[in-house]
Amino acid sequence: MKKTVVINVVGLTQRLIGEYTPFIKSFLEKGKGSVIQPVLPAVTCSVQSTYLTGKWPSEHGIVANGWYFKDELEVKFWRQGNPLVQTDKIWDELKQKDQNFTCANMFWWYNMYSTVDFSATPRPNYLADGRKIPDIYTYPSDLRDKLQEKLGTFPLFNFWGPKTSIKSSKWIADATVEMDKENNPTLTLVYLPHLDYNIQRYGLDFNIIQKDLNEIDVVVKDLVEYYDTQSANVVLLSEYGITDVSNPIHINRYLRKEGYLDIRIERGLELLDAGASKAFAVADHQIAHVYVKDPTESDKLFAYLKTIPGVERVIPKNELDKVHLDHERAGDFVLVADKDSWFTYYFWEDDAVAPDYARMVDIHKKPGYDPVEMLTDPADKFTMLKVVWKLLKKKLGFRTVLDIIPLKAELIKGSHGRIPEDKDDWPILITNNSDKLTQSELLATEVNEILKNHVTT
Repeated sequence: MKKTVVINVVGLTQRLIGEYTPFIKSFLEKGKGSVIQPVLPAVTCSVQSTYLTGKWPSEHGIVANGWYFKDELEVKFWRQGNPLVQTDKIWDELKQKDQNFTCANMFWWYNMYSTVDFSATPRPNYLADGRKIPDIYTYPSDLRDKLQEKLGTFPLFNFWGPKTSIKSSKWIADATVEMDKENNPTLTLVYLPHLDYNIQRYGLDFNIIQKDLNEIDVVVKDLVEYYDTQSANVVLLSEYGITDVSNPIHINRYLRKEGYLDIRIERGLELLDAGASKAFAVADHQIAHVYVKDPTESDKLFAYLKTIPGVERVIPKNELDKVHLDHERAGDFVLVADKDSWFTYYFWEDDAVAPDYARMVDIHKKPGYDPVEMLTDPADKFTMLKVVWKLLKKKLGFRTVLDIIPLKAELIKGSHGRIPEDKDDWPILITNNSDKLTQSELLATEVNEILKNHVTT
Protein backbone atom coordinates (compact mmCIF):
# COMPACT_ATOMS: atom_id res chain seq x y z
CA MET A 1 0.00 0.00 0.00
CA LYS A 2 1.11 3.55 -0.76
CA LYS A 3 1.50 6.20 1.93
CA THR A 4 -1.19 8.82 1.34
CA VAL A 5 -2.22 12.06 3.03
CA VAL A 6 -5.57 13.78 2.43
CA ILE A 7 -5.48 17.46 3.37
CA ASN A 8 -8.97 18.85 3.82
CA VAL A 9 -8.64 22.56 3.03
CA VAL A 10 -12.10 23.67 4.08
CA GLY A 11 -13.84 26.02 1.65
CA LEU A 12 -11.22 25.72 -1.10
CA THR A 13 -12.67 26.19 -4.60
CA GLN A 14 -11.39 26.96 -8.06
CA ARG A 15 -12.51 30.57 -7.52
CA LEU A 16 -10.05 30.94 -4.64
CA ILE A 17 -6.99 29.44 -6.31
CA GLY A 18 -4.81 32.12 -7.89
CA GLU A 19 -2.44 34.92 -7.00
CA TYR A 20 -3.09 34.63 -3.26
CA THR A 21 -2.46 30.88 -3.20
CA PRO A 22 0.74 30.46 -5.25
CA PHE A 23 1.68 27.08 -3.80
CA ILE A 24 -1.78 25.53 -4.19
CA LYS A 25 -1.96 26.94 -7.73
CA SER A 26 1.39 25.34 -8.53
CA PHE A 27 0.30 22.06 -6.94
CA LEU A 28 -2.77 22.01 -9.21
CA GLU A 29 -0.74 22.85 -12.33
CA LYS A 30 1.77 20.08 -11.61
CA GLY A 31 -0.90 17.54 -10.70
CA LYS A 32 -4.53 17.10 -11.64
CA GLY A 33 -7.80 18.44 -10.26
CA SER A 34 -11.51 17.75 -10.37
CA VAL A 35 -14.58 19.58 -9.14
CA ILE A 36 -16.96 17.68 -6.88
CA GLN A 37 -20.72 17.95 -7.21
CA PRO A 38 -21.67 18.80 -3.63
CA VAL A 39 -23.71 16.48 -1.49
CA LEU A 40 -26.90 17.97 -0.06
CA PRO A 41 -26.49 19.36 2.51
CA ALA A 42 -23.03 20.69 1.71
CA VAL A 43 -22.04 20.99 5.37
CA THR A 44 -19.06 19.61 7.28
CA CYS A 45 -20.41 16.46 8.92
CA SER A 46 -22.55 15.29 6.00
CA VAL A 47 -19.81 15.82 3.42
CA GLN A 48 -17.00 14.26 5.43
CA SER A 49 -19.13 11.20 6.17
CA THR A 50 -19.96 10.87 2.47
CA TYR A 51 -16.30 11.05 1.50
CA LEU A 52 -15.25 8.55 4.17
CA THR A 53 -17.98 6.00 3.44
CA GLY A 54 -18.77 6.45 -0.25
CA LYS A 55 -22.43 6.48 0.76
CA TRP A 56 -25.16 9.13 0.69
CA PRO A 57 -26.61 10.64 3.89
CA SER A 58 -29.63 8.37 3.40
CA GLU A 59 -27.27 5.45 4.12
CA HIS A 60 -24.68 6.78 6.57
CA GLY A 61 -27.24 8.81 8.50
CA ILE A 62 -25.42 12.13 8.86
CA VAL A 63 -28.16 14.36 7.50
CA ALA A 64 -26.66 17.60 8.85
CA ASN A 65 -24.20 18.91 11.44
CA GLY A 66 -26.98 18.28 13.95
CA TRP A 67 -30.54 17.02 14.02
CA TYR A 68 -33.52 16.30 16.26
CA PHE A 69 -32.83 13.22 18.36
CA LYS A 70 -36.39 11.92 18.43
CA ASP A 71 -35.82 9.45 21.27
CA GLU A 72 -34.51 12.25 23.52
CA LEU A 73 -36.72 15.04 22.13
CA GLU A 74 -33.67 17.30 21.87
CA VAL A 75 -31.74 19.02 19.09
CA LYS A 76 -28.04 18.18 19.27
CA PHE A 77 -25.21 19.57 17.18
CA TRP A 78 -21.56 18.64 16.79
CA ARG A 79 -21.69 15.20 18.39
CA GLN A 80 -18.40 13.34 18.22
CA GLY A 81 -19.05 9.62 18.57
CA ASN A 82 -18.05 7.73 15.42
CA PRO A 83 -20.84 5.12 15.75
CA LEU A 84 -23.29 7.85 14.70
CA VAL A 85 -21.97 7.22 11.17
CA GLN A 86 -23.92 4.08 10.34
CA THR A 87 -21.81 2.49 7.58
CA ASP A 88 -18.22 1.32 7.23
CA LYS A 89 -15.54 3.93 6.69
CA ILE A 90 -12.60 3.95 4.29
CA TRP A 91 -10.19 2.67 6.92
CA ASP A 92 -12.44 -0.31 7.72
CA GLU A 93 -12.35 -1.40 4.09
CA LEU A 94 -8.60 -0.89 3.73
CA LYS A 95 -7.88 -2.78 6.95
CA GLN A 96 -9.71 -5.79 5.47
CA LYS A 97 -7.45 -5.69 2.42
CA ASP A 98 -4.17 -5.40 4.33
CA GLN A 99 -3.69 -6.08 8.03
CA ASN A 100 -0.63 -3.81 8.04
CA PHE A 101 -2.66 -0.79 6.92
CA THR A 102 -2.96 1.99 9.51
CA CYS A 103 -4.94 5.23 9.49
CA ALA A 104 -4.66 8.56 11.31
CA ASN A 105 -7.56 10.98 11.61
CA MET A 106 -6.38 14.44 12.55
CA PHE A 107 -9.46 16.52 13.36
CA TRP A 108 -11.98 15.26 10.82
CA TRP A 109 -15.37 15.01 12.54
CA TYR A 110 -16.92 11.99 14.36
CA ASN A 111 -13.43 11.21 15.52
CA MET A 112 -14.08 9.66 18.92
CA TYR A 113 -14.18 5.89 19.47
CA SER A 114 -13.65 5.00 15.84
CA THR A 115 -11.53 2.17 14.45
CA VAL A 116 -8.65 4.37 13.24
CA ASP A 117 -5.23 3.71 14.70
CA PHE A 118 -4.36 7.29 15.63
CA SER A 119 -6.65 10.26 16.13
CA ALA A 120 -6.94 13.74 17.57
CA THR A 121 -9.98 15.98 17.89
CA PRO A 122 -11.04 19.05 19.93
CA ARG A 123 -12.38 18.08 23.34
CA PRO A 124 -12.52 20.92 25.89
CA ASN A 125 -12.61 20.28 29.62
CA TYR A 126 -15.89 21.55 31.04
CA LEU A 127 -15.20 22.29 34.70
CA ALA A 128 -17.73 22.28 37.52
CA ASP A 129 -17.37 26.04 38.01
CA GLY A 130 -18.52 26.71 34.44
CA ARG A 131 -15.11 27.22 32.84
CA LYS A 132 -14.20 25.72 29.47
CA ILE A 133 -10.54 24.72 29.24
CA PRO A 134 -8.91 24.03 25.83
CA ASP A 135 -7.90 20.41 25.32
CA ILE A 136 -8.05 17.53 22.84
CA TYR A 137 -9.07 13.90 22.82
CA THR A 138 -6.65 11.48 21.21
CA TYR A 139 -6.18 7.81 20.55
CA PRO A 140 -3.94 6.43 21.86
CA SER A 141 -4.50 8.58 24.93
CA ASP A 142 -0.80 9.36 25.43
CA LEU A 143 -0.72 11.08 22.03
CA ARG A 144 -2.59 13.96 23.68
CA ASP A 145 0.22 14.65 26.11
CA LYS A 146 2.95 14.17 23.54
CA LEU A 147 1.40 16.66 21.13
CA GLN A 148 0.60 19.33 23.70
CA GLU A 149 3.96 19.03 25.43
CA LYS A 150 5.64 19.57 22.05
CA LEU A 151 3.32 22.20 20.54
CA GLY A 152 1.56 23.76 23.51
CA THR A 153 -2.11 23.46 24.39
CA PHE A 154 -4.42 23.16 21.40
CA PRO A 155 -5.62 26.73 20.62
CA LEU A 156 -9.33 25.99 20.97
CA PHE A 157 -10.39 29.63 20.97
CA ASN A 158 -8.58 30.12 17.64
CA PHE A 159 -10.44 27.10 16.26
CA TRP A 160 -13.91 28.58 16.80
CA GLY A 161 -15.27 31.87 18.08
CA PRO A 162 -14.39 35.55 17.59
CA LYS A 163 -10.64 34.81 17.95
CA THR A 164 -10.42 32.31 15.09
CA SER A 165 -7.12 32.54 13.24
CA ILE A 166 -4.52 30.58 11.30
CA LYS A 167 -3.09 29.48 14.63
CA SER A 168 -5.48 26.52 14.92
CA SER A 169 -4.87 25.18 11.41
CA LYS A 170 -1.11 25.61 11.89
CA TRP A 171 -1.32 23.68 15.16
CA ILE A 172 -3.23 20.84 13.48
CA ALA A 173 -0.70 20.70 10.63
CA ASP A 174 2.23 20.65 13.06
CA ALA A 175 0.52 18.01 15.18
CA THR A 176 0.03 15.89 12.07
CA VAL A 177 3.73 16.00 11.31
CA GLU A 178 4.65 15.08 14.89
CA MET A 179 2.18 12.19 14.86
CA ASP A 180 3.48 10.99 11.50
CA LYS A 181 7.14 11.03 12.56
CA GLU A 182 6.37 8.62 15.38
CA ASN A 183 3.68 6.41 13.86
CA ASN A 184 4.01 6.57 10.06
CA PRO A 185 0.39 5.68 9.20
CA THR A 186 -0.50 4.52 5.71
CA LEU A 187 -3.38 6.99 5.34
CA THR A 188 -3.61 10.32 7.11
CA LEU A 189 -6.65 12.60 7.09
CA VAL A 190 -5.97 16.23 8.02
CA TYR A 191 -8.52 19.00 8.65
CA LEU A 192 -7.50 22.63 8.04
CA PRO A 193 -10.50 24.91 8.77
CA HIS A 194 -8.95 28.35 8.31
CA LEU A 195 -10.82 29.52 5.20
CA ASP A 196 -14.13 28.74 6.89
CA TYR A 197 -13.88 31.76 9.14
CA ASN A 198 -13.49 35.04 7.29
CA ILE A 199 -15.33 33.89 4.18
CA GLN A 200 -18.41 33.29 6.34
CA ARG A 201 -17.84 36.61 8.08
CA TYR A 202 -17.17 38.73 5.00
CA GLY A 203 -18.08 36.69 1.94
CA LEU A 204 -15.89 36.59 -1.15
CA ASP A 205 -14.31 39.97 -0.54
CA PHE A 206 -10.75 39.41 -1.73
CA ASN A 207 -9.61 42.70 -0.20
CA ILE A 208 -10.19 40.99 3.15
CA ILE A 209 -9.71 37.27 2.53
CA GLN A 210 -6.48 37.52 0.54
CA LYS A 211 -4.65 37.41 3.87
CA ASP A 212 -6.46 34.20 4.82
CA LEU A 213 -5.65 32.66 1.44
CA ASN A 214 -1.97 33.57 1.86
CA GLU A 215 -1.92 32.07 5.36
CA ILE A 216 -3.51 28.73 4.47
CA ASP A 217 -1.31 28.49 1.37
CA VAL A 218 1.80 28.59 3.57
CA VAL A 219 0.44 25.93 5.95
CA VAL A 220 -0.47 23.66 3.03
CA LYS A 221 2.97 24.21 1.47
CA ASP A 222 4.78 23.18 4.65
CA LEU A 223 2.62 20.09 5.05
CA VAL A 224 2.95 18.99 1.42
CA GLU A 225 6.71 19.52 1.42
CA TYR A 226 7.01 17.34 4.52
CA TYR A 227 5.09 14.50 2.82
CA ASP A 228 7.03 14.99 -0.42
CA THR A 229 10.18 13.90 1.43
CA GLN A 230 8.44 10.55 1.94
CA SER A 231 7.26 10.28 -1.68
CA ALA A 232 3.66 10.12 -0.46
CA ASN A 233 0.54 10.55 -2.50
CA VAL A 234 -0.90 13.94 -1.54
CA VAL A 235 -4.55 14.88 -2.06
CA LEU A 236 -5.95 18.35 -1.43
CA LEU A 237 -9.68 18.09 -0.82
CA SER A 238 -12.48 20.44 0.18
CA GLU A 239 -16.03 19.92 1.44
CA TYR A 240 -17.95 22.86 -0.02
CA GLY A 241 -17.62 26.34 -1.42
CA ILE A 242 -18.81 29.38 0.51
CA THR A 243 -20.77 31.97 -1.47
CA ASP A 244 -22.04 35.47 -0.75
CA VAL A 245 -25.28 35.89 1.19
CA SER A 246 -27.22 38.93 2.39
CA ASN A 247 -30.52 37.58 3.72
CA PRO A 248 -30.82 35.67 7.01
CA ILE A 249 -34.08 33.70 7.25
CA HIS A 250 -35.35 33.44 10.82
CA ILE A 251 -37.24 30.26 10.04
CA ASN A 252 -38.40 29.50 13.59
CA ARG A 253 -39.82 32.98 13.97
CA TYR A 254 -41.98 32.29 10.92
CA LEU A 255 -43.17 29.03 12.46
CA ARG A 256 -43.80 30.76 15.77
CA LYS A 257 -45.91 33.42 14.07
CA GLU A 258 -48.21 30.70 12.74
CA GLY A 259 -48.54 28.98 16.12
CA TYR A 260 -46.36 25.95 15.41
CA LEU A 261 -43.56 26.71 17.88
CA ASP A 262 -43.77 26.10 21.63
CA ILE A 263 -41.70 28.30 23.95
CA ARG A 264 -40.69 27.64 27.54
CA ILE A 265 -39.86 30.51 29.93
CA GLU A 266 -37.02 30.06 32.40
CA ARG A 267 -35.74 32.90 34.58
CA GLY A 268 -37.58 35.32 32.33
CA LEU A 269 -35.82 34.08 29.18
CA GLU A 270 -37.23 32.05 26.30
CA LEU A 271 -36.19 28.56 25.27
CA LEU A 272 -37.35 26.54 22.29
CA ASP A 273 -39.41 23.56 23.51
CA ALA A 274 -38.90 21.17 20.62
CA GLY A 275 -40.72 18.24 22.19
CA ALA A 276 -43.88 20.31 22.73
CA SER A 277 -43.83 22.14 19.38
CA LYS A 278 -46.24 21.27 16.58
CA ALA A 279 -43.37 21.99 14.21
CA PHE A 280 -39.92 23.55 14.45
CA ALA A 281 -36.84 23.92 12.27
CA VAL A 282 -33.25 22.85 12.81
CA ALA A 283 -31.27 25.48 10.90
CA ASP A 284 -27.90 24.51 9.42
CA HIS A 285 -26.38 27.13 7.11
CA GLN A 286 -28.47 27.13 3.91
CA ILE A 287 -30.43 24.01 4.84
CA ALA A 288 -33.13 23.55 7.48
CA HIS A 289 -34.85 20.37 8.64
CA VAL A 290 -38.44 20.96 9.73
CA TYR A 291 -39.83 18.36 12.13
CA VAL A 292 -43.61 18.00 12.42
CA LYS A 293 -45.29 16.55 15.52
CA ASP A 294 -48.79 16.17 14.07
CA PRO A 295 -48.85 14.71 10.52
CA THR A 296 -52.30 16.17 9.94
CA GLU A 297 -50.62 19.60 9.89
CA SER A 298 -48.29 18.65 7.04
CA ASP A 299 -50.32 19.80 4.02
CA LYS A 300 -51.06 23.20 5.54
CA LEU A 301 -47.45 23.60 6.70
CA PHE A 302 -46.07 22.60 3.28
CA ALA A 303 -48.08 25.36 1.64
CA TYR A 304 -46.93 27.89 4.23
CA LEU A 305 -43.24 27.00 4.01
CA LYS A 306 -43.28 27.68 0.28
CA THR A 307 -44.37 31.27 0.93
CA ILE A 308 -41.45 32.21 3.18
CA PRO A 309 -39.13 34.75 1.50
CA GLY A 310 -35.70 33.32 0.74
CA VAL A 311 -36.82 29.67 0.73
CA GLU A 312 -36.03 28.32 -2.72
CA ARG A 313 -37.15 24.75 -2.28
CA VAL A 314 -39.32 22.75 0.13
CA ILE A 315 -38.67 19.00 -0.08
CA PRO A 316 -41.33 16.86 1.61
CA LYS A 317 -40.45 13.58 3.30
CA ASN A 318 -41.81 11.46 0.45
CA GLU A 319 -39.38 13.14 -1.96
CA LEU A 320 -36.23 13.06 0.16
CA ASP A 321 -35.04 9.97 -1.70
CA LYS A 322 -34.51 12.20 -4.75
CA VAL A 323 -31.80 14.11 -2.86
CA HIS A 324 -30.44 11.11 -0.92
CA LEU A 325 -31.76 12.37 2.41
CA ASP A 326 -34.45 9.77 3.11
CA HIS A 327 -33.32 8.80 6.61
CA GLU A 328 -35.18 8.65 9.90
CA ARG A 329 -33.04 11.49 11.27
CA ALA A 330 -34.09 13.89 8.52
CA GLY A 331 -36.91 16.37 8.95
CA ASP A 332 -40.42 15.91 7.62
CA PHE A 333 -39.50 18.75 5.28
CA VAL A 334 -36.04 19.88 4.17
CA LEU A 335 -35.76 23.54 3.19
CA VAL A 336 -33.12 24.89 0.83
CA ALA A 337 -32.39 28.61 0.85
CA ASP A 338 -31.92 30.63 -2.32
CA LYS A 339 -28.43 31.73 -3.28
CA ASP A 340 -28.61 35.00 -1.30
CA SER A 341 -30.04 33.52 1.91
CA TRP A 342 -29.26 31.31 4.89
CA PHE A 343 -31.20 30.02 7.91
CA THR A 344 -30.74 31.22 11.48
CA TYR A 345 -31.87 29.25 14.53
CA TYR A 346 -33.35 32.39 16.17
CA PHE A 347 -36.78 31.73 17.68
CA TRP A 348 -37.33 34.70 20.03
CA GLU A 349 -39.08 37.83 18.84
CA ASP A 350 -37.62 40.21 21.43
CA ASP A 351 -33.85 40.25 22.03
CA ALA A 352 -34.52 41.15 25.67
CA VAL A 353 -35.80 37.60 26.31
CA ALA A 354 -33.29 35.71 24.13
CA PRO A 355 -31.70 32.77 25.99
CA ASP A 356 -28.40 33.46 27.71
CA TYR A 357 -26.54 31.10 25.36
CA ALA A 358 -27.58 33.24 22.35
CA ARG A 359 -24.91 35.81 23.22
CA MET A 360 -22.25 33.21 23.90
CA VAL A 361 -20.08 30.79 21.96
CA ASP A 362 -22.03 27.67 22.85
CA ILE A 363 -22.24 25.20 19.99
CA HIS A 364 -23.90 22.46 22.03
CA LYS A 365 -26.78 24.36 23.63
CA LYS A 366 -28.05 26.15 20.53
CA PRO A 367 -30.74 24.25 18.58
CA GLY A 368 -29.10 25.14 15.29
CA TYR A 369 -25.89 26.40 13.72
CA ASP A 370 -24.85 29.96 14.61
CA PRO A 371 -22.07 31.53 12.49
CA VAL A 372 -22.47 34.82 14.39
CA GLU A 373 -20.41 33.13 17.12
CA MET A 374 -17.38 34.19 15.08
CA LEU A 375 -18.16 37.86 15.59
CA THR A 376 -18.40 40.54 18.21
CA ASP A 377 -20.52 43.64 17.74
CA PRO A 378 -18.52 46.05 15.54
CA ALA A 379 -20.58 48.92 16.98
CA ASP A 380 -19.43 48.13 20.53
CA LYS A 381 -16.06 49.83 21.08
CA PHE A 382 -15.70 48.35 24.54
CA THR A 383 -15.96 44.65 23.67
CA MET A 384 -12.36 43.81 24.48
CA LEU A 385 -12.52 45.66 27.80
CA LYS A 386 -15.63 43.62 28.65
CA VAL A 387 -13.84 40.40 27.74
CA VAL A 388 -10.82 41.25 29.90
CA TRP A 389 -13.07 42.17 32.83
CA LYS A 390 -15.14 39.00 32.55
CA LEU A 391 -12.07 36.78 32.27
CA LEU A 392 -10.57 38.48 35.32
CA LYS A 393 -13.78 37.80 37.25
CA LYS A 394 -13.61 34.14 36.23
CA LYS A 395 -10.02 33.87 37.43
CA LEU A 396 -11.05 35.40 40.74
CA GLY A 397 -13.66 32.68 41.11
CA PHE A 398 -16.79 34.66 40.25
CA ARG A 399 -19.44 33.15 38.00
CA THR A 400 -19.94 35.25 34.90
CA VAL A 401 -21.30 34.82 31.38
CA LEU A 402 -19.08 35.69 28.42
CA ASP A 403 -22.02 37.25 26.57
CA ILE A 404 -20.20 39.08 23.78
CA ILE A 405 -21.86 37.59 20.66
CA PRO A 406 -24.24 40.06 18.95
CA LEU A 407 -27.75 39.06 17.90
CA LYS A 408 -27.15 40.46 14.44
CA ALA A 409 -27.42 37.74 11.82
CA GLU A 410 -27.12 40.35 9.09
CA LEU A 411 -23.39 40.57 9.88
CA ILE A 412 -22.82 37.21 8.16
CA LYS A 413 -21.87 37.63 4.49
CA GLY A 414 -21.00 34.07 3.40
CA SER A 415 -22.67 30.69 3.73
CA HIS A 416 -22.93 27.20 2.22
CA GLY A 417 -25.13 24.11 2.27
CA ARG A 418 -27.03 24.36 -1.02
CA ILE A 419 -25.52 23.37 -4.36
CA PRO A 420 -24.09 26.52 -6.02
CA GLU A 421 -25.00 27.20 -9.63
CA ASP A 422 -21.41 28.05 -10.63
CA LYS A 423 -18.95 25.13 -10.60
CA ASP A 424 -16.20 27.57 -9.62
CA ASP A 425 -17.89 27.47 -6.20
CA TRP A 426 -17.96 23.66 -5.95
CA PRO A 427 -15.48 21.78 -3.75
CA ILE A 428 -12.43 20.31 -5.41
CA LEU A 429 -10.02 17.39 -5.31
CA ILE A 430 -6.41 17.91 -6.42
CA THR A 431 -3.78 15.16 -6.48
CA ASN A 432 -0.06 14.98 -7.13
CA ASN A 433 -0.66 11.56 -8.71
CA SER A 434 -2.46 12.36 -11.95
CA ASP A 435 -2.90 8.69 -12.86
CA LYS A 436 -5.36 8.30 -9.98
CA LEU A 437 -7.79 10.92 -11.27
CA THR A 438 -9.39 10.35 -14.66
CA GLN A 439 -12.54 12.49 -14.28
CA SER A 440 -12.87 16.27 -14.36
CA GLU A 441 -16.06 16.12 -12.32
CA LEU A 442 -16.92 13.76 -9.45
CA LEU A 443 -19.95 12.90 -7.41
CA ALA A 444 -19.32 13.31 -3.70
CA THR A 445 -19.79 9.55 -3.26
CA GLU A 446 -17.02 8.87 -5.80
CA VAL A 447 -14.35 10.60 -3.71
CA ASN A 448 -14.11 7.54 -1.47
CA GLU A 449 -13.01 5.28 -4.33
CA ILE A 450 -10.50 7.87 -5.57
CA LEU A 451 -8.90 8.00 -2.11
CA LYS A 452 -8.81 4.21 -1.82
CA ASN A 453 -7.10 3.98 -5.21
CA HIS A 454 -4.38 6.32 -3.99
CA VAL A 455 -3.64 3.94 -1.16
CA THR A 456 -4.01 0.56 -2.84
CA THR A 457 -2.53 0.94 -6.34
